Amino acid sequence: MLIRALAITSLALLLSACRSETPTAPVQSTKVEAPSENYFDTQWTAAQSQPILDKTMRLRLDYDDSQLTANEKRAVQELLAAGHRLHTLYLEQVHPQARDIERQISDPNVRQDLKDLFRMMKGPVTTTLDNRRVSFLNTQNMTASGNVYPSGTKREDLEAFFAAHPERKNEILDLRAVVMAATPENKKMALDRLDEYPSLDRLHPGLRERIETADTYFGLPYSVSYPEDIFFVYDRLQKAADHIETEDIAFARYLRSRARDMLADNYDGSDAMWITGEYTGNLNAQIGSYETYDDPLLGVKSFFSLSLLLRDKAKSAELSSSLGDIQAIEDALPYTAQKQVSNRIPVGVYNVIADFGQARGTNTATILPNEGHLSRQFGRTILIRSNILRNERLYETASTSFKAGTDPVHHNDLDLEGNFYRTLWHEIGHYLGPDQTKDGGDIDAALQETADLYEEMKADLVSLFAAPRLHTAGAFTEKQLRSIYASGILRVMRKNQPRRGQAYATMQLMQFNWFMDKGLISFEDGRITIDYDTYPQAVRSLLKEVIAIQHEGNRAKANAFVERWTGWDDNLHGVIARKMKSAETYRFRLVTYEALGE
Repeated sequence: MLIRALAITSLALLLSACRSETPTAPVQSTKVEAPSENYFDTQWTAAQSQPILDKTMRLRLDYDDSQLTANEKRAVQELLAAGHRLHTLYLEQVHPQARDIERQISDPNVRQDLKDLFRMMKGPVTTTLDNRRVSFLNTQNMTASGNVYPSGTKREDLEAFFAAHPERKNEILDLRAVVMAATPENKKMALDRLDEYPSLDRLHPGLRERIETADTYFGLPYSVSYPEDIFFVYDRLQKAADHIETEDIAFARYLRSRARDMLADNYDGSDAMWITGEYTGNLNAQIGSYETYDDPLLGVKSFFSLSLLLRDKAKSAELSSSLGDIQAIEDALPYTAQKQVSNRIPVGVYNVIADFGQARGTNTATILPNEGHLSRQFGRTILIRSNILRNERLYETASTSFKAGTDPVHHNDLDLEGNFYRTLWHEIGHYLGPDQTKDGGDIDAALQETADLYEEMKADLVSLFAAPRLHTAGAFTEKQLRSIYASGILRVMRKNQPRRGQAYATMQLMQFNWFMDKGLISFEDGRITIDYDTYPQAVRSLLKEVIAIQHEGNRAKANAFVERWTGWDDNLHGVIARKMKSAETYRFRLVTYEALGE
């Protein structure tokens, strides 16, 4: 059992007054907000939004609650309410005006196309067909600092601050803290919050002093930045636990622990319970802030999400029993700092009931938590979203792109199973390889803006590195291996030149260029040809480079490697991109959920 900094018994007494602390009126925002504006005054015309909506697949996820008990159904309603609030909180994190827009956009006078864009893009800034980011409402465009740093903050500003105040660096880089300008107004607001919420004051020892002595910047934990929202979620999680504690005590304990941990902005205890819990019921949920993909400045701030999941017990048991020797894959990786990993890694197959915040969309799978110290001590948990990953409409879209960009000789190489297993081993790939730099530091803090890029590329490559070994061990047939390899090539074919801030797209372009350089793929008659015999060595050589960069933790070298391998040639990449775009029916996805009455 993980030993918490604050004993659970003391914490329970401290939190007994939490509900009485919840204000009856909204508290002051973390930032000074402008009065509500008419965001729909100079919005896009229908003619501007229609090309994007014409390329949008509308996907509705069904909700079959027939296997749930009456108490689980009650718990679902509480968790959906928590998800709605975390979705609103996510909007506030990504754009300073998005929360206010959410309040106004339900007005019947607002055009449906604008509502659809706001829903799909999770804010007032859309991605265009040529991969630009543009505001489609009367709002400011996306800023380099997002809404978790002071407006207008530049990387150089923070680096200068770190040089002058090295003792404050960890505070500013904290995964779950908003960076505030140390103005008298902001410092007073933060201190007033601690007075208003004494439990938060106790749960964040030293915070009051750090605020009082702050110069230029200070980090304000999420629970103090958004107290009304976090206390609302706290109550919903506690009530959900009340409903199911007699039926699935492990899940109920996780929910109670997660509620407390969100007040402390430290998920260690509840993550340990989430990973190791022996759940007997039908539900699971990813709750809180984990992933840093939406941090445009440093790539270190996590953003809120909630995924409510319905367990497929039979498929979960089948998949768990088929994983094989994960330690053998770790031992075979091309680096010398191998670690001990557990072959008992929790893998669950689920159908998504509803997704909120950063998780909303068509995410196929997740492995969490990300922190290295938790991974080393407890492992990680994998959530496979079966009704996304095995969705025939989504697969058909992927297959169309693959056929458009590759030689006809390869058109039968890809199938749905290959993508399923490549995705599964991508998630396991996050568990393998280095989880800290050679000097014991945090990889994310060391690599900053390229950390997500390298971690996702490592996971991609581990899945392809593992595939032939699993085939030799009898886990995959020859046909499945070929399909996994084909899925790896589809993964790296891009329809647009990526922006540097797009971690996934950038690392995919890097893989494409590396594979071209090593002869794994070639460009003939306007299409890609795959040399499957070259696959293992091409993957191994790039994986070796990526792992070495993570292990060394040198940000300058990491950026230089990205610059070297992100070239875009319109006579090569552009030709393939145009073929894929000319064949596509859909580019974007707008997901709705039966469980939400949509």
